[in-house]
Amino acid sequence: MEKLQDFMLLFRFTPDFSHQPTDAEMTSQKQLWGSWISGIAMQAKLVSTSQLGFEGRQLQADLSVKDGIHITASQTLGGNMILKAQDFDEALSLAKGCPILGMGGTVEIRNILPM
Repeated sequence: MEKLQDFMLLFRFTPDFSHQPTDAEMTSQKQLWGSWISGIAMQAKLVSTSQLGFEGRQLQADLSVKDGIHITASQTLGGNMILKAQDFDEALSLAKGCPILGMGGTVEIRNILPM
């Protein structure tokens, strides 16, 4: 039996607050994401996945609070997935089908260390 490790995929993209997607665009994106996620789930490698909203607050080290989401280098974190894979290469291979890539976004693959 193979020993699988947990990896987190972090989905980053450049938000375009001036563009409101059409219903057809939203439906198409939901289908792409659903198909990709279900493909990983059918391999029994999906642990969890989350999409992040566009509202937020940021708590600073001095306990001050900034309204809004963190955007750096014009990108923000849009969501994450935890999956099981043999190694980084397999996690990377699974990540290559991520729909965020078709939107100009990036997928960061990180190993998960137990605490």
